[in-house]
Amino acid sequence: MQNWTLTELDSGERIISEPLEHVRSAAVGYWIGAGSRDEDAAEAGVSHFIEHMLFKGTDRYSAIEIAEIFDGMGGELNAATSREHTLVFARVPDHHLELALDVMGEMVFAPAFPELDAEREVVLEEIAMYEDAPQELVHDLIAEAIFADHPLGRPVIGRAEVIRSISAETVSRYHDELYTPANIVVAAAGSMEHDHVVELVQRALERRRGATSDRVNLRPPLVQPPPPRLRFQRKETEQYHICFGAPGISRSDRRRFAVSLLDAILGGSASSRLFQEIREKRGLAYSVYSFVSHYTDTGQLGIYVGTREENLGEALAIAAQQIADVAAGHLANGELERAKENLKGRILLSMESTSTRMNRLGKSLITDSELLSLDRIVAEIDAVEPESVCALAATLLAPEHLSAACIGPDEARFVTALERITPDLARAA
Repeated sequence: MQNWTLTELDSGERIISEPLEHVRSAAVGYWIGAGSRDEDAAEAGVSHFIEHMLFKGTDRYSAIEIAEIFDGMGGELNAATSREHTLVFARVPDHHLELALDVMGEMVFAPAFPELDAEREVVLEEIAMYEDAPQELVHDLIAEAIFADHPLGRPVIGRAEVIRSISAETVSRYHDELYTPANIVVAAAGSMEHDHVVELVQRALERRRGATSDRVNLRPPLVQPPPPRLRFQRKETEQYHICFGAPGISRSDRRRFAVSLLDAILGGSASSRLFQEIREKRGLAYSVYSFVSHYTDTGQLGIYVGTREENLGEALAIAAQQIADVAAGHLANGELERAKENLKGRILLSMESTSTRMNRLGKSLITDSELLSLDRIVAEIDAVEPESVCALAATLLAPEHLSAACIGPDEARFVTALERITPDLARAA
């Protein structure tokens, strides 16, 4: 049963909310259709940089005042940037919702962009911290290997050389072009009234800097993924950090339920194949898992493993064997049913959080995805047949489709081990 309400303003901004009578808090988020895939190469990282700058103050609120207001509420205020959107979100006691939305609206619509150089240094430190974490950085390398020069292959956080030189004019222009009402969704869940949220958002819209635009961000689709590639970054690490994967499916593709189950079976839980075979039974890795991402027109499916040099070949061989086994249609008794219950259980438990409910509403609208009821989601998961899961493994994770990325001390040793996964890519290295 639908219990959310949607309003579209004349400006094009959409406001969606879900009231929850049993809580005394509200989660609210401004979802902006601007992410790293919307950037030119010369401005790569500007979406994430603007996310930082939104907290640095407006005409009415300084950076310290913003922090003090939310600390004084006992609330949470944060933001995140992805490849396809930027999110500014908060969770506050319900009696503070009006002030929270007032401040957030001004942050989004009327940032002053002060202290650009100081925040530039903060972002450069963040990039440096990220580059010191190979288990995180390798995920950017696999995206680059899979999507090559397409913006989906760039790191969301940006590159240091671009951040060092990005100008105030570039930041301001990008904000004016993409932070438009028609490109923004406000989502809320918890203890609140929908009409009151609409009124508060309209007030914030009146203070928008610059002329009001009805521009909607229309991204060119990824027509054809590039051929598989290999990316290696030499670093004197104790482990080799490896990702291999391939383009996946879009968030509107109905097969997304099947690919989520494939993810759960391969490496998404403690009972998954890779966790059990590589870590628990043989002790070849501490961290091993699969991962899946969905975008507007494509996706990504992959596997990560961090292991020492002496375990490298065996760990990759086991991963290849498990993928081939699923692709051949070999699912153990109860394996798919356990994955279904795991996926449904995680979804249902997460819905006890107002933040999760807000995220569900906002992401569906900002990505123009169908907003399914929980009953429909459960039904879609239950309807997935074993053949669908195995067919996706055979299609998406076929050796000839796989790209690979690694951070470690010796590229030659990695390439030798990679022959267990994708011989053609290893031979071409």
